[in-house]
Parts: sequence; C-alpha cells; structure tokens
Amino acid sequence: MNNDETTPSPHQNFGDNPIDTRETDHYKEEYVDEFVDKWDQLIDWEARSKSEGAFFIDELKRRGARQILDVAAGTGFHSIRLLQAGFEVVSADGSPEMLAKAFANGRKHGYILRTVQADWRWLNRDIHGKFDAVICLGNSFTHLFAENDRRKALAEFYAALRYDGILILDQRNYDAILDEGFSTKHTYYYCGENVKAEPEHVDTGLARFRYEFPDQSVFHLNMCPIRKDYVRKLLFQVGFQSVRTLGDFKETYQQTEPDFFIHLAEKQYNYEAEDKGNTTT
Repeated sequence: MNNDETTPSPHQNFGDNPIDTRETDHYKEEYVDEFVDKWDQLIDWEARSKSEGAFFIDELKRRGARQILDVAAGTGFHSIRLLQAGFEVVSADGSPEMLAKAFANGRKHGYILRTVQADWRWLNRDIHGKFDAVICLGNSFTHLFAENDRRKALAEFYAALRYDGILILDQRNYDAILDEGFSTKHTYYYCGENVKAEPEHVDTGLARFRYEFPDQSVFHLNMCPIRKDYVRKLLFQVGFQSVRTLGDFKETYQQTEPDFFIHLAEKQYNYEAEDKGNTTT
C-alpha cells in the first residue's frame, strides 16, 4: 500500500519536522485515543499469549514472586495475564488513555485493575511499597531519550524492588536495525494480522515507527534506538548485581536474529546467571 493511500492521524502532533521530535515527554501526545483504541489490533492478545507462552509467569513463579509492578501496563495485556496466574499486580503507565483502556480490558476479563498514572522518573513518589518484581515490557523503555531519564527511571525501578527482587525489561533489537537494517518476523510481540509496524526513519538517535491498520489509518511513535549492551551497562551501574539477556525468549541466539531482547536484572547476586555467562559488563 502506498503512503498516499493511507490516512495519517490528525490528532498526533509531531510538529513540522517529525524526526526532530526527540523528547521523552512527547509520548503523552503520541498515545492519543484513536491510536490506543487500535493498539490491541496490533498486539492480538490471543496470538501473543500463544507465542509468548508462560515465560514471564514461569520466571516469576520460580522466584516465589507474588507482588508485581507493571510499569508499562499499556492496554493491560501482561497485567491481566499475571492476575489470571494468581499474582497481585499494580498497573502503572504514563498515559491516562492507556490506563483507561487497560481498566476497561480488565473489566472484560473479570478484574478490577489497580491502576496508577506515574512517570517512571518519579515512580516512587506515586507508587508506595516494595515489590517482588518490576516488569517494563513492550519496548516501552525506549521512549526515554535522555540518558539522565534512563538512569533515573532504572534507579526508581531498583528502589521499588525488595532486596531480592527482579526487573524484567525488554527492548527491540536496535543493534540489528542500526547495523543491518530492519527485518522482522512479528513472531512474538506484534501478532495482529494485516497490521504493519515498521520504522519510517532510523538514525543513531531516533527510530520513528509507522503503524498502519486495515482501515488505512496511520500512527507513529518516536523511539530512541538504544543498544543491548548499553542497557546492560546502565542496569549494572544503577546497582543490579546480575543481568541475564535473552533473545526472543531464547538463551542462545545470533545477534541479528531476535526481534526483541529481554533483560532479567537481579537485585541480589545470582550465581545461576553467572554460570550461564551472562553477567559480564
């Protein structure tokens, strides 16, 4: 489909030159109601549940985790799956539109979500108590454009965890996008049929993604293409003792293969992770 056959959203505002928009706070203007209403078409909950399996649930249960903070709840996919698995969940997001959709999705599944609108950089101002795990999924962390914002957010995640807690954070494989160009299998994360999610512009400071839906509507997200090893370095620097990184849920992978990397950052030193050779900085 040619670009001139689609209809860009009139409600997203990126200014006269969209690739100049590289600010963390701009995400609030990107998740407009029209885009949020279509987000679940992009994910396809049933297909994503099958492709993802019980990976996150099993990782959390293996550690005896009970109380989970989902800091990038979006439309509620992971929050609701965790509730169904018996966890206690607080669902946070910076977008009120996303939280409203998540709450409505929770009601559809028979749950009343505990939702909190929170900016990660001041997370513990709005969310109190300690958690066994913090999850930050859906490539959400790459909404942060400034290194100070990334460090502050990770420090807030760290502070929200109990002494033996874990942060599970994912990101797109920007290494492959920057070095080899974009290709995707859409096997795990974006499973919706007839929905396109591809970068429209990529440089070392910006990955501008274009989302095209069957009704020909088009939306965009501006993300920061941070590399895997850089994220691992930040995780160690804010205090995490070991970091295990998987590619599309697999322990071993070739650098260009995965669509997504998943970082499992332990607050307590983890000898098992060391034995797997994944704790080096």
